Amino acid sequence: MRSETLTRAWFAVTAVVALTGLVTQVVATAGAPDGRVANLLCFFTIDSNLLVTLTSALVALGLARGRLFTVLWLDALVGIIVTGIVYQVALAGLYELHGLPLFADTMLHKVTPILFVLGWLLAAPRGVLNGRTVWWSLLYPLAWLAFTLPRGAITGFYPYPFVDAGALGYGQVTLNCVFIGLFFTALATGAFLYDRRLAPA
Repeated sequence: MRSETLTRAWFAVTAVVALTGLVTQVVATAGAPDGRVANLLCFFTIDSNLLVTLTSALVALGLARGRLFTVLWLDALVGIIVTGIVYQVALAGLYELHGLPLFADTMLHKVTPILFVLGWLLAAPRGVLNGRTVWWSLLYPLAWLAFTLPRGAITGFYPYPFVDAGALGYGQVTLNCVFIGLFFTALATGAFLYDRRLAPA
């Protein structure tokens, strides 16, 4: 049986871990010779960890309620799963990291995803998701693309190689985004079905 005390403690720790990773990343980026803190908001990793921090803190404080929370909750879950998987499949090893960047990378791409997903599977509030939540959750990746791609066209900065329209062209980038979008949708639907199956009668 899920313990309310355990749930709140688990997500309090998760919020602190995610926030620690985010703050460390900001410090590391600000201290880099070519670092631009503004570019961090283009990273799906950063945005997903922000959602994890926010929703985990709300659960820890006993404020996890309302339609907006359920959408952000699902976005945090799916976003951090996509972050962890895409990083391991496509991004790990592209850069040699040391010191603060390595610590931030580990917290944001490994520790936080594991903590949040395990917490959601084992101790999260149940029965809060519905089919409408799944559809509303898709606004998150769409908003990320609507911000990242036009900004990249203007500044030349793209956070990931697979959305670099300057190098790949918009056709390939569109195809890459469709695949990731389908993956996001499948994960959101799977989370909804899992949540409904375990919801109290």
